[in-house]
Amino acid sequence: MKVEAILFGGVAVFFGATAVLYGVWSHADPAGTAALVVAFGMAALVSFFCAVQYVRHGPRPQDRTDAEVAAGAGPLEFFPPHSPWPIVTALGFAVAATGVVFGLWLFLIGFGVLARGVAGLVFQYVNRGAGQED
Repeated sequence: MKVEAILFGGVAVFFGATAVLYGVWSHADPAGTAALVVAFGMAALVSFFCAVQYVRHGPRPQDRTDAEVAAGAGPLEFFPPHSPWPIVTALGFAVAATGVVFGLWLFLIGFGVLARGVAGLVFQYVNRGAGQED
């Protein structure tokens, strides 16, 4: 993850410098500056995530030159097999987006459904492996 963190850090620096220069030179276009600032933020977020994962887990087998092929074998992570929460989240987002057009009442209903879907996704497997012995 170290290489990815450096790569996205470079992208973030590029978008940050571009946003500053564009903001100075284009006095009448705040939309372009805002888009570049958002692009900087997204690249910086990915870079930060990759850097934190590298610090937490160390180098992956793909990052080491002395690693064997077998070092990368085994389960990578837990991926849930069945979950109703992505559908609830999508429905909540669709209703909230429709509420932007038709009124605040519909947006609030959609936001409530969306919040429940996101909470369900986040906390669905919060107790996974809590009762297992090593």
